[in-house]
Amino acid sequence: MENSGGIQASLAGRYATALFGLARDEQQVDAVGRSLDSVEAAMAESADFRALVTSPLVGRADAGKTIRALVPALGLDSITGRFLGVLADNGRFSELKSVVRLFRELASDARGETKAEVTSAHPLGDDQIAALKTKLKARVGRDVTIDARVDPSLLGGIVVRLGSQMIDASIATKLNTLATAMKG
Repeated sequence: MENSGGIQASLAGRYATALFGLARDEQQVDAVGRSLDSVEAAMAESADFRALVTSPLVGRADAGKTIRALVPALGLDSITGRFLGVLADNGRFSELKSVVRLFRELASDARGETKAEVTSAHPLGDDQIAALKTKLKARVGRDVTIDARVDPSLLGGIVVRLGSQMIDASIATKLNTLATAMKG
């Protein structure tokens, strides 16, 4: 399996690669992706679940038992359920957020997509995101998924990070450039 960007170099990368390989072999990449979305939602919504996953005070055995009991309640597929049990047994829950992010990168690469991080001063509408996807696809020749963020300090415009490329069309940058030019 090829991994660009050295995903396998990190501990989380090795776990993500293993999970992706298993999901791909079982033709369950989309199901695992949906289950990981559910896990992330549970971490965001439940302080108890977040503590289970992040607290070093929770022992491996207790974490394993608890996560195995929660798998059906969270509606997770069997691959993700077993994987979370392995993370708990190995005391690696601290890597979960990174594993999820890296799994998504691997799945996106496998689908022939490129991820663009888009930061705007205000939330983008669905039509704006669709137009941006179309323009970025024409630029890179691949489907593009948008990870949209809002940063009011930009004042207006957008900043797009596409791999190693950055397109900065923010008002804040234009004002900084103008201020630098005026200083002489």
